[in-house]
Amino acid sequence: MVTITTNSISGTPFATKEFEIHKKDVLFIPVTPRILSLTPDFSTSTLNLKWSDNGSAFPYGLDAFWQIQVLRKETMEKVTEVTYHSKLTHEDIILSWNWTSDLPLECMSHYVKIRCYVNVTHFVGLKDWSDWSPVEVIPGKDTDPSGSGVFPLDTVVAVGSDVTFCCVHEEGQNITNMTYGSKPYPMIQLSSRSNAIRVLNASASDASGTNVVCTYSNEMLEGTVLFVGYAPDTPQNLSCETPNFRIIKCTWKPGRPSGLYAKRRTKYSLFERTSGKNVSCEVNEMNRERVCGFPVIPDQKIYDFILGVSNPIGQTESSLLVDITQRVHPKPPEKLTVSGNNSTSVHLRWFINGSFAEIRLLCQIEISSGHSEQKLHNVSMPGGKLSAYTAQLNSLHPYTKYQFRVRCSAADHFWRWSDWSRIEYTTSEAPPVRGPDIWRERSPSGESLKIFWKPLSLYEANGKIVSHEVSCYLLETPLEHKVVTEPSNSTEIKLGKNDCVISVVAKNHAGSSPPSMMTSVDLPSDNVITGQAVAMGNGINISWDSYPNITCGYVVKWCHSSGSEPCSVDWQKYPPNTTNAVIKSALFKPGVRYNFSLYGCKSSGYQLLKNITGYMKELPPKSAPNFTVEETSSDSILVKWEDIPIEECRGFLKGYLLSFAKGEKDALKPRLSESGNPELKVNNITDLTQKSMKILDLQGKTSYQLELQAYTAGGLSPPNSLYVVTKEDSVGLIIAILIPVAVVVLLGVVASILCYRKREWIKETFYPEIPNPENSKALQFQRNICEGKKTLKTLEMNPCTPNSVEVVETQSAAPKIEDTEMMSPAADTAVPEDGSDSEMENHVVVSYCPPIIEEEISNPPTDEPGGSSQVVYIDIQSMYQPQIKSEEEPDTDLVTKAGYKPQMQLSISALNKESRSPMEEELDKTAGYRPQANTNAWNMDTPDSPGSVESNNENASFGSPCSINSRQFLLPPKDDEDSPKPINIAWSFTHFFQNKPNE
Repeated sequence: MVTITTNSISGTPFATKEFEIHKKDVLFIPVTPRILSLTPDFSTSTLNLKWSDNGSAFPYGLDAFWQIQVLRKETMEKVTEVTYHSKLTHEDIILSWNWTSDLPLECMSHYVKIRCYVNVTHFVGLKDWSDWSPVEVIPGKDTDPSGSGVFPLDTVVAVGSDVTFCCVHEEGQNITNMTYGSKPYPMIQLSSRSNAIRVLNASASDASGTNVVCTYSNEMLEGTVLFVGYAPDTPQNLSCETPNFRIIKCTWKPGRPSGLYAKRRTKYSLFERTSGKNVSCEVNEMNRERVCGFPVIPDQKIYDFILGVSNPIGQTESSLLVDITQRVHPKPPEKLTVSGNNSTSVHLRWFINGSFAEIRLLCQIEISSGHSEQKLHNVSMPGGKLSAYTAQLNSLHPYTKYQFRVRCSAADHFWRWSDWSRIEYTTSEAPPVRGPDIWRERSPSGESLKIFWKPLSLYEANGKIVSHEVSCYLLETPLEHKVVTEPSNSTEIKLGKNDCVISVVAKNHAGSSPPSMMTSVDLPSDNVITGQAVAMGNGINISWDSYPNITCGYVVKWCHSSGSEPCSVDWQKYPPNTTNAVIKSALFKPGVRYNFSLYGCKSSGYQLLKNITGYMKELPPKSAPNFTVEETSSDSILVKWEDIPIEECRGFLKGYLLSFAKGEKDALKPRLSESGNPELKVNNITDLTQKSMKILDLQGKTSYQLELQAYTAGGLSPPNSLYVVTKEDSVGLIIAILIPVAVVVLLGVVASILCYRKREWIKETFYPEIPNPENSKALQFQRNICEGKKTLKTLEMNPCTPNSVEVVETQSAAPKIEDTEMMSPAADTAVPEDGSDSEMENHVVVSYCPPIIEEEISNPPTDEPGGSSQVVYIDIQSMYQPQIKSEEEPDTDLVTKAGYKPQMQLSISALNKESRSPMEEELDKTAGYRPQANTNAWNMDTPDSPGSVESNNENASFGSPCSINSRQFLLPPKDDEDSPKPINIAWSFTHFFQNKPNE
């Protein structure tokens, strides 16, 4: 029940109203929250919001929800909205919330407001959000009339971040462009005075950062710097140790560089949790290993360290628990000195800075010299505070330069050795340990003896050798005594023909060596042979047989010689049971021959046993032998060559290679061995006594290239070349001439014999007394012979063109009639009115094709026709007898009275075949000369033939004119005795021949 009373101004109630309200109809709205503070952090673009939850007005444990909105610009555009949850505790609690903007806070104004919702569980009515609190604002630079600049200022971000930059300008100005580094970016307008650019996925910057520049319309510039790097890595391999129990040195590896330097660099701090002491570490960013020192706390051995690492992007840490008594790493020993007791013993003394009274030290001493291996001595001693330490070294070698090194560590709990400290020292001298190695040689005259000795090594000399004493004794009686100073290593004494025992003693500043003794006696030698040594590449291998009578060993002696310098004698001694040795010397050179002498030692003297030659390494001969051609023939060459000088062999000669092949002399030609000539032949000559060779089976009058090379185990020498031409093979030439001549003669004889035996057949076949054209193959023609075929030469005429040809019957005494040009009856178609034959009926003019003459006629007649000649056939009788015959006269008189008729008659008849009787055709077949060709095959359709419609020639060409090529009189056949006798018939040929046209 709810009662509402209305009071007057004086306070007197004048109206009362009572009504009832249910709980479910009551709306619960919390009190509007009040923002206590809104704080910006411009360096990180972060807003910090604080407000009171008013918890005292509510029961304990209620859930409260706070809705926070962030807005931008004057238009209050919402940027984000979040819900914050808290528990009410029946007390007023100040709550806090942080928000980081993706845009610098300076670019524009930011607004924040808040409201709440309390979940009152025992309230059954409606619940709702409170009203929004008053807006709190963080003004941007664009609201300040004089505000300008590029934001954020010198900020640091992680690699891969997205960063927004804004440029705020004053009123009346404009921004032309904005660049990040050297690259311009598109601008985003935020407000009337603010523009921005957005850089995505920023990469690591240089140590000085990346510039962001804003250019105004008045060409003024403003900018900022962005530093992009990495958050620090967790320190790796954290380790702590003490060098002197005064300070603890901790080291670690930082991992990936952050890329940030100077005031933005990574910072380290060392915190010890037991004591609570914290130390800031100053480290060098350029070192790969970081170092930080922490002071030793008295009476504390266990330390629990935390190494903290941070930079503007992030932070991390690493921890370590350490007992410093087990982590001792001393510094190198200082003030190291050496003092000598004698030539074989010294004292070492050194100092270690630090307080090691609580532990024992282990020190290691290294001894080394130039001729011996390194030796180590370990010395254990109690530690002390700022103490010096000593050690004695024995069994050293006299007059030897030593290097001593010392280092120390903890003896009980070894951790690490200190670095080395070193010093050099030379021990004092002592007398030489042995006498020098000696040898002697008599002069060629035998009057003097030269004595050689080898200098002692430094290890054997025990000091610097100053001289050698040389003595010669005969039955313990001194014959001669000499003192030879350094550096000489030989001397000569006069003995005449006497022998003696030689003694050589080496002396230094500390004393003399034991004497070296040798006799001067040389025993006679018989059948001394010379052998070859084997080259080893780094020495010369010499071997010999065992000699039973050798009692005191062998001596191998050789001589070094280089150019004009005198020979330097060297030798090597071996025990009696030795049969081979590898001689090595720094003076040996490849390709140089050395001569060795092997001596055997007996109690009575030395005997020469063997001479040996050898090379340290065999090389190819320096040059090939000089060779000449002594003799040449048509099939062989004799070659001779000379020996190669010993100094040019450079190895033991194994043989010669003689190569030859055909070839002309040419300076650009390659060597035969490199030419790849398939005809190359090589002769290997292994007999070194052979100095000539005959090359056989060569070709005559041929050039050959010869090459000669010598070879050793080291290879082939360069070749010497010759070019030789073999002689001509005269016998072969004679045979080559005689054989064809003999074959021709033999063929001539055989042909003559055959012709003689077949003479009758040849005569009958080729030149009978009366030729039969039907049987003569030589007179068989092809039909186109007249068409100018040049390959057929049968009965070819000489270049002669007769003016006329007359055939006269000898039975008639008719007068000679000169050839006159007459028209052919075929050409004249007019018939006399009386029907009698005209005089021209017995005259026929035919075209004649002369034979082709290949010989060129120099001056052809100009008045002769170029195309064809004419042959005029004249019947002599008809010229003087009447041409009209009686009708009673039989037709056969034409044949019987005609005598010999040439083939033209057949041709004329062939033209008039249709008007002829069978009797006339039969008579034609038996009358006169018959051509060998088939008359039926004659072509009558040639352009010049009488029957050709294309013929323009008035004189018809009848038959084959080739049958009249013969200049002999043609006789009728004698086979038929009853055949009619020819009567006075004659014919004339006009222009029988024609000049051959020039080709």
